[in-house]
Amino acid sequence: MAAMAVADVDGLGVVGERLEAFAADVLAAAMNRPVQMVNGGLYLRGLLEDGSRKSLEPLVARLGGEADYQSVQQFLADSPWDPGLVVRAVAERVAPMIDVQAWVLDDTGFPKDGKRSPGVKRQYSGTLGKIGNCQIGVSVHAVGRKGTVPLGWALYLPEEWCEDAERRRAAKIPTEVEFKTKPELGIDLVQRACGWEIPAAPVLGDQAYGDNSELRECLHETGVEYVLSVGEVASVFAPETVFSLPERNGKTGRSRSRLRPDRKPESIGALIARLGPGAAQTVTFRDGPDGQPVTSRFIFTRVRALKRWKTGAHTEPHEEWLIAEWPEDREAPTDYWLSNLPADTEPEQLARLARLRWTIELDYKQLKGELGLDHYEGRSWLGWYHHTALVTAAHGYLTLERQNPNRPRLA
Repeated sequence: MAAMAVADVDGLGVVGERLEAFAADVLAAAMNRPVQMVNGGLYLRGLLEDGSRKSLEPLVARLGGEADYQSVQQFLADSPWDPGLVVRAVAERVAPMIDVQAWVLDDTGFPKDGKRSPGVKRQYSGTLGKIGNCQIGVSVHAVGRKGTVPLGWALYLPEEWCEDAERRRAAKIPTEVEFKTKPELGIDLVQRACGWEIPAAPVLGDQAYGDNSELRECLHETGVEYVLSVGEVASVFAPETVFSLPERNGKTGRSRSRLRPDRKPESIGALIARLGPGAAQTVTFRDGPDGQPVTSRFIFTRVRALKRWKTGAHTEPHEEWLIAEWPEDREAPTDYWLSNLPADTEPEQLARLARLRWTIELDYKQLKGELGLDHYEGRSWLGWYHHTALVTAAHGYLTLERQNPNRPRLA
């Protein structure tokens, strides 16, 4: 990130005043001590100012004599303020301003040395593109036409960490924290954000989340719409499947009350292959940072996802959209999605949402490259959450500043 882009000293002062007002607004709900507010404002400014590293020591050094290292370290690692309240305050301030189109659920890696940072182990990271020593953070972001804003963070704690009392104590991991999968953490984040005063939107996610039938079922049962990437081996009931009550056994047999399908479920890949490329239609939608129209070919068909439904259930599994992108120059589809959006949803809307998930990568790029999301070097569980919350606040401030590009700001 560049340094403060201002024309004169007065401009710099105006920028400082806006940042102070923003910090006071989003930090107040979580911090009730003057020293917390002071350190929070300083840390936020340190994240926004120029500098290649946003870890604590260089951040404090850039702030000169204004910040005391020991005080800021204690504020970050141990001070009892709730980071979730900061994330909520930022979301409720920023989300209404960006014309929210979707919520994106994803995870990202935080490369680490050593074994003491909470949750660190050798595990696969999409950030690294391989197995490496890292932490994994799950997050949800609101994506809009005018920007994005994180809605929550959760640090994934592997089972071996959950069972290691000594490492838990050293990292100050709360006793109530138990093992949860990444999809389970994602559900928690989505459900928490659903209670906030922010625009609701369909949840998007990659195959690691879309293939989890319990996640899809939980979102649907709580009234959350989704467009989630799935693999071709996921099973569904074809659109022509009929569910009916079987005949009772003889004249005296008990009437049947459990529905049965007239055929077995089949894999998504097999179903789309059976429909063939002739079922694809060309759809033009907006995709990409420049907002220019993009054209591709998609198959849209209504199916009933298998989920937890078993033969003998009393009700039919609910109907969903199966979406397959099948470009004209490809011999097979490139991507598949399941969505519980209404049956009358326009193809352009389904295609646009299906392809919108990639914007999360730009979010992670800014959060890490410009604001130091992955620069936290402490070994405190709470410190990780404090850092990500304050990075969220810095990101939110920049998003609001970009709504007014002609005034002096942090560029």
